[in-house]
Amino acid sequence: MRLYKALLKHNDCYLRGRTIRPRGVMVHSTGANNPWLRRYIAPDDGRLGAPSPRHWNQGGVGACVHAMIGKAADGSIAVYQTLPWNMRGWHCGRSGNDTHISFEICEDSLTDKDYFQATYQVAVELTAYLCGRFNLNPLADGVVLCHSEGYQRGIASNHADVLHWWGKFGVDMDDFRADVALEMARAQGGERDLTEQEVRQIVREELAAAQAERDKLPPSDWAKDGLEKAKAASITDGTRPQGWCTRQEAALMLLAQRSN
Repeated sequence: MRLYKALLKHNDCYLRGRTIRPRGVMVHSTGANNPWLRRYIAPDDGRLGAPSPRHWNQGGVGACVHAMIGKAADGSIAVYQTLPWNMRGWHCGRSGNDTHISFEICEDSLTDKDYFQATYQVAVELTAYLCGRFNLNPLADGVVLCHSEGYQRGIASNHADVLHWWGKFGVDMDDFRADVALEMARAQGGERDLTEQEVRQIVREELAAAQAERDKLPPSDWAKDGLEKAKAASITDGTRPQGWCTRQEAALMLLAQRSN
């Protein structure tokens, strides 16, 4: 990962200067077919190229993130930190601004697999770096999210990123969180590099632990009445209300619903 710093000191968000205690990382993508970092970052540091007149290092932009991933002038993929990590960003429109570090991935046409893979890998490395720096568990509930997941949780505005892009290449956020955990496990291997089998075992154990904690959670207030009705109809036994549902469990519940 090539990480450089170009703080957007003229952006209104930076000038506001509010701070947060980071409790997670939120992944965004720009929603525009322009993979060049110079579209958003100014001035040129010799690696970016001449900035767009619509760059984000000026007043009146209305948005600002902590970092951006995209193409430098030579076409290589780079990361630029654009806000201090503990500064409150303007990235998701709701309370996620108060809790999550954010970064944008510059979108292209969404059809270039090589560009997707290169930016995805850098996103994994950046998220692993941030989770390590702020002692965050990427597999814990709500820590690593994309914008669309933030919307589903009510902490972000209604956007589709990044699943509208990554899904085209068969990748979802569970894959991403696992890859971040894998990257962190490799980094924590110390002097002896962990084998692939050892790393995957660490990830499996982390996932199992996270799932065990999720299984202990009570149902959300909005779901309690419906859950009781489903139990009464023998569609579910009501256990693990916040746990994930396997395909075989979903199939049995659908069959039970039809029989009722």
